[in-house]
Amino acid sequence: MATDPQLTVTLAIIIGTLAAVVYSLRILVLLERRIARIDINIEKMTSRVAREEVKIEREEQKIERAIRKRK
Repeated sequence: MATDPQLTVTLAIIIGTLAAVVYSLRILVLLERRIARIDINIEKMTSRVAREEVKIEREEQKIERAIRKRK
């Protein structure tokens, strides 16, 4: 069976385009996962900073109370 060269070129273009789309989606999924991990790490860091801030505020309150008692 003889194949039409124009049909072969058209099918090659379609297959190449589909391969490019699949590859692009793969890259997008990998980037989305990476961004999700970054978000999780940022949340962990902010919660640690918030806990430290609470500790610092408590210490400040203790120091202020101690100063008031001396007066």
